[in-house]
Amino acid sequence: MSLDDHSISDWTAAGEAELDDIVTLRRAIHAEPELGLDCALTTAKIKAALAGLPLDYHEGPSTSGLIAILRGQDGGNGRTVLLRGDMDALAMQEETGLPFASTVPGRMHACGHDSHTAMLVGAARALSARRDQLPGNVVFMFQPGEEGHHGARFMIDDGLLDIAAPDAAFALHITPNAPAGTVITRSGSIMASADTLHVVIRGAGGHAAMPHDCIDPVPVACEIVTALQTFVARRIAVTDPAVLSITKIEAGSAHNIIPGEVRMLGTLRTLSEATRDTMHAAFRRIAENIAAAHGATAEAWIDTGYPVTVNDPRGAALVEAVADDLGAAFARMPQPMMGAEDFSYVLRRYPGAFAFLGVAPAGSDPATNPPLHNTRMTIEESVMARGVAIHCAVATRYLERGFD
Repeated sequence: MSLDDHSISDWTAAGEAELDDIVTLRRAIHAEPELGLDCALTTAKIKAALAGLPLDYHEGPSTSGLIAILRGQDGGNGRTVLLRGDMDALAMQEETGLPFASTVPGRMHACGHDSHTAMLVGAARALSARRDQLPGNVVFMFQPGEEGHHGARFMIDDGLLDIAAPDAAFALHITPNAPAGTVITRSGSIMASADTLHVVIRGAGGHAAMPHDCIDPVPVACEIVTALQTFVARRIAVTDPAVLSITKIEAGSAHNIIPGEVRMLGTLRTLSEATRDTMHAAFRRIAENIAAAHGATAEAWIDTGYPVTVNDPRGAALVEAVADDLGAAFARMPQPMMGAEDFSYVLRRYPGAFAFLGVAPAGSDPATNPPLHNTRMTIEESVMARGVAIHCAVATRYLERGFD
């Protein structure tokens, strides 16, 4: 009988067996949050928690990221599956009042990456204990720099994922706004792309009482904002949407001075690369041509962010089947989220799925809980046992059956 035949009871029990240790690890990571691509303290905690396991470790030059490879029976012939846990925090002041709250001013694990890392460590321990039964390999990807720093892309560019190239890849992300233990995913686009928009409009400043002697960039900026919103509303299909928000406008120094320059900042979110390309071209065209029509100039550029996160339908179906096997509540997302995720870089190369795990604290209302990226965000730690079970069950089901 195969490992997968025993996986449901085995993995549920394995998750529960790991719970105390991974709660301790999660709290240690939570108390010492790190930002960006350098999470050396967290990496050290991971290595200590995995000490003595039959894992091959590899690190790259660009980040403190780590992959740990577990090679199964017969030297690891067969399929290879990747499981990812991100490990960086956010630049915000924690206000949870927890006894293990952040000890670093201005930093907080408000997106749950501490729990992601701890759950992946638990899965590595549980799967390592059954190494001789694994019909393939598991790559555990501990990744820094998810919060806007392109950590996954750097690890890919460093060649870390080529060392034991996966046939499929999966990631799990907690959410305090879903009932504890609920698994949530969908086929196709699940998270948006995210790009940062910049415009500098240059006119000719002067006295506010004599605008005819000036080229006022302020109304030009207003017209550009309106035109961009009109383009989204009238030229982008509602079935393949875009969200464009100008969030910052800087101009002027006094009430009676027309400024010579306006600076604007914004964000663009899309759910397909085709709509993304359309919006990129339109953004520059609209800004530059409206400015030119008024005798001003506009310099418009885009800082390209994360791509669209796209689940392979087979990967999403596998996650749903595992949730059902584990007796977990499953919810299919009715529409994608417009937030962004850098696991998108991995899913561009390898088929798989990104899923959410509900961690609403006991007795709380998921609908009103402080959400991710909130200074008061907390989780139900006992659910991490289910996260370990999901990781293990997804890995072994894929290694046994592929996407069948």
